[in-house]
Amino acid sequence: MTAAVVIVVVLLFLVVLFLISAIKVAREYERGIVFRLGRLLPEPKGPGLFILIPIVDRMVKVDLRTITLTIPPQEVITKDNVPVRVNAVAYFRIVEPKNAIVQVENFMVATSQIAQTTLRSVLGQHLLDELLSERDKINAILQGIIDESTSPWGIKVSIVEVKDVEIPSSMQRAMARQAEAERERRAKVINAEGEFQASERLKDAALVIEKHPIALQLRYLQTLLELGSSQSTTIVFPAPIELIKPFLDRAGS
Repeated sequence: MTAAVVIVVVLLFLVVLFLISAIKVAREYERGIVFRLGRLLPEPKGPGLFILIPIVDRMVKVDLRTITLTIPPQEVITKDNVPVRVNAVAYFRIVEPKNAIVQVENFMVATSQIAQTTLRSVLGQHLLDELLSERDKINAILQGIIDESTSPWGIKVSIVEVKDVEIPSSMQRAMARQAEAERERRAKVINAEGEFQASERLKDAALVIEKHPIALQLRYLQTLLELGSSQSTTIVFPAPIELIKPFLDRAGS
């Protein structure tokens, strides 16, 4: 009787061990790539519950969620021979789980290496001004190249963003001087345009006064009104020659 109990216990233990090793669960964002005696099964397993044959089957789980890949800082020489230090971030996900396991040994390392070499290559073909002002265009170029390179591995690269661009301090000072000179140039241009517009208005006013001399008298009266409202103790009283000429003629006669 004791031997029968031992056999039953052993059989139950083997059954439980079989179930533990055979029954697998994949989450909604996971897929199981199963190799049966070394051969890849045509369809991934999951999500949910599925059964493997112990010893015969070997499974590799693949995460289908979007992965954030930080591209380490890269030393880049731009097209105009300026050394910069650039880092970036890439977002990708696996769309073909079988290819991600079978076609490449380690898809994370491979994608990171492709992203680093592409970053150095693309940025080396652009000027520093383009790198600073046309960031969206460069991001799109990087995304297209990296996505095309990783496509055979079942990877879809959705976004690549250049994060920080470190410029040498000497170049920063030169750029600051250039920006200051540009601001001064714009200020001088705006001032010159203002003077030109003012001279145009003065010319128009002179033409009006020439055609209508009474306008000068009105302007004179307006000036007197403005002087009367002043708090100054000294008032310079402008007197046009046309107004005092009759008095001078009378005094001379």
